[in-house]
Amino acid sequence: MASVPADEYEADLVVAARDAVADDVIRLTLSDPSGAELPAWDPGAHIDLVLGPDLTRQYSLCGSPGDRSAFTVGVLREPSGRGGSQMIHDTLQAGSAVRVRGPRNHFALVPSADYVFIAGGIGITPILPMITQAEQQGATWTLLYGGRSPASMAFTDALAAYGDRVTLMPGTDIAPMAAALDERLGTPRPGTLVYACGPEGLLAAVEGRCATWPAGSLHLERFTAKAIDDAVDTEFTAVLARSGITITVPVGRSIFEAAQDNGVTVLGSCHEGICGTCETVIIEGEADHRDSVLNADEQAANETMMICVSRCRSAIITLDL
Repeated sequence: MASVPADEYEADLVVAARDAVADDVIRLTLSDPSGAELPAWDPGAHIDLVLGPDLTRQYSLCGSPGDRSAFTVGVLREPSGRGGSQMIHDTLQAGSAVRVRGPRNHFALVPSADYVFIAGGIGITPILPMITQAEQQGATWTLLYGGRSPASMAFTDALAAYGDRVTLMPGTDIAPMAAALDERLGTPRPGTLVYACGPEGLLAAVEGRCATWPAGSLHLERFTAKAIDDAVDTEFTAVLARSGITITVPVGRSIFEAAQDNGVTVLGSCHEGICGTCETVIIEGEADHRDSVLNADEQAANETMMICVSRCRSAIITLDL
């Protein structure tokens, strides 16, 4: 589980380089204009790009964790998105300044002797440094990487060096990918960890096939919030311990919004329970977890919650806010 940062790194970085790595995908290399080292990070981490007062987007770091001189991210232009990726593609050029927060990590690579990596589209970005670390650990691994077309699949030139450990599956026909998932995940493999990132359809297929694997085998990172069935909102009380106030969280308002309504400054970004920015320590009470960040074990541990979407199963919850 990621720790909740008390004082997160935030700075204006400069785009040191920008290059196209696939159709509608650019790679941005971000560095400190003074040449200062950037915070250390581990594979699976992401950063926030703060593009405006109400426009913040998260991107996985895909460079080398050992390189403290720059952050590297890959950005897919999404015409049907909420405007962040289009703004990045249209306005951030070499020399541009951009506000950066983080890094933070809810998709950390757990040490293992063997990995199955699965990526769809731009979901390859957090997997790249994982492969590098797996190589350094001497682990065995394979990668199954799907995309709409060969031209849409980023970083395939770098992956070519790994030979037949990498299987590229371009095309929109789901049958070959389904067969490949059956082959790799159809039989549980104790001691093997599965890491997957990509569109929801792919992740749902991976989850289904890993349902009989040992607990803790599967690790996912989502781009969109997972649907929560039969969620019912009720009013509850939240005690904000550090602020010294008690607030009512009504139906239709999140803890995040209710805290802001009462003058408490809280850090957030996606407001969908997928980025982890608003993760908050639970002091007392039982959360009703509705996020797509924490895994089942982490939710059951009830140590932290995403206050932008999660609510309370008890009448009162006490938080480190």
